[in-house]
Amino acid sequence: MSYKITVEGTESFEIAKECVRSVKFTTDIPLDSNARTKDVGSTLTITGRILTAVDGDPFDSTRKLALWSTVPAEKADCYRKVTVEHVAAGVMERKYYFPNAFVIDYKEDFGDEEGTGTFTLVLKQKKDKLNKITVEGGYPAM
Repeated sequence: MSYKITVEGTESFEIAKECVRSVKFTTDIPLDSNARTKDVGSTLTITGRILTAVDGDPFDSTRKLALWSTVPAEKADCYRKVTVEHVAAGVMERKYYFPNAFVIDYKEDFGDEEGTGTFTLVLKQKKDKLNKITVEGGYPAM
């Protein structure tokens, strides 16, 4: 099982497959709703490990996540295209596409036992663009 996560914007990058541990997709509906509501949202929560660059490789995708989380709302680059692909046994189990994703929460935690850190990234799709989200899956991975 592996995850391929691509972030496209002013600066495009991939989160290294070795870093990603879990992805959670949720549809957010107010808990006090008694019927289907128009106040719906979609969230992606991505967790993983922060791995240090090896062999002089300057590529640190989790650092780029941290930098994206600090882009202010006034800048258009706070919205980016995010594609999450989950492949298991050669089958594309799920492919999520959020064309107008923005960071609502980003955390990094470091401990002194393992020597690596962990991150949690929470993304939402811009509410007026919810119809642009795609969810695919169940076909052979390429």
